[in-house]
Amino acid sequence: MSDACEIPAAPADACAVPGTPVAPGRTWTGPDQQERFAILRRTRSIAIVGASSNPARASYFVATYLLSSSPYDVYFVNPRADEILGRPVYASLADLPVVPDLVDVFRKHDDLPGVAQEAVDAGAKTLWLQLGSWNEEAARLAEGAGLSVVMDRCVKIEHARFHGGLHLAGFDTGVISSKRQLLSR
Repeated sequence: MSDACEIPAAPADACAVPGTPVAPGRTWTGPDQQERFAILRRTRSIAIVGASSNPARASYFVATYLLSSSPYDVYFVNPRADEILGRPVYASLADLPVVPDLVDVFRKHDDLPGVAQEAVDAGAKTLWLQLGSWNEEAARLAEGAGLSVVMDRCVKIEHARFHGGLHLAGFDTGVISSKRQLLSR
């Protein structure tokens, strides 16, 4: 008997662009798609570190998606901003009014271990580094403290993919529907 929420198994490289070799020097292995799905299902709140009010930035795009198409409570962290998308922005993870379940990071490579330590200190359950972000020191630090870690993946793409908004490869399916996804917590 299978779990109704279980997603079908896919090859480990299901999201890889065909012909793209694994990046050299990477030794850390992240969660598979079933584990990433479970992380997103148990998440209730997301803090976006490095959130921006600039619509051209990826963090802004992800924030608008999460606020409009997901069940998550979303918080913004940026010491140089006061408000993004009509919501308050906090200077650090320690300043948040809640303990975020997931910390989604849009910061430069050298900042990632420090953000990982802040996520540990804040009591977060997951450290999620966005597409293009890969820092095994940060991953070891967070995993050593018991956090789940996802690197080089986009929360928006993963959420949309698991909820029918994207093809398994991460592309728009081209399906236009007036039905709004029913997202359970």
